[in-house]
Amino acid sequence: MSFLLGLTGSIGMGKSTTAKMFAEEGCALWDADAAVHRLYSEGGAAVGPIATMFPEAIENRVVSRSKLKEIIDSDPSALKRIEAVVHPLVAKDREDFIAQTDAEIIVLDIPLLFENGFESRLDAVACVSVPADVQRQRVLERGTMNEAQFNAILARQMPNEEKCAHSDFVIETDTLEHARQQVHDVVAQIKSRLANA
Repeated sequence: MSFLLGLTGSIGMGKSTTAKMFAEEGCALWDADAAVHRLYSEGGAAVGPIATMFPEAIENRVVSRSKLKEIIDSDPSALKRIEAVVHPLVAKDREDFIAQTDAEIIVLDIPLLFENGFESRLDAVACVSVPADVQRQRVLERGTMNEAQFNAILARQMPNEEKCAHSDFVIETDTLEHARQQVHDVVAQIKSRLANA
């Protein structure tokens, strides 16, 4: 049995970069966002059901995320209907990945891990974190969203302090070197726990 480590963290905290560091340490990595991309791409399992609900969301046989966003903005109830289709498909993608992987440690990169109550299914959770001012600066420097959009996303996510308090490991992503050292330490701790089990 593999050790299941959940990796989470709010927007702009450095989760994707940290996830790659776990992969570099030899962990198997499953990414919830990448799973959604697969489901939305041509031939993906979500394309048909979403086309039935919202034909206008399909462009060139793929689900357009920007069109979905417009639909959700104009009809807030649409989000629940989309999630009812997508969440079970994402769960199946994740379970298939776990079943097909024999790595000692599997890292599940799940942005809304606590919000979806998934922590009870894991052996441990690692949360990436930086101070709020650094987070805000990182997100706004990307140039992909404005302050209002950033605040709207924050409002939907559990506060960082709470996520950190609920996590077994907190990885400070203030510098790449510091983050990499902490990832190495987390992997070492888990391996030593497995060796002594």
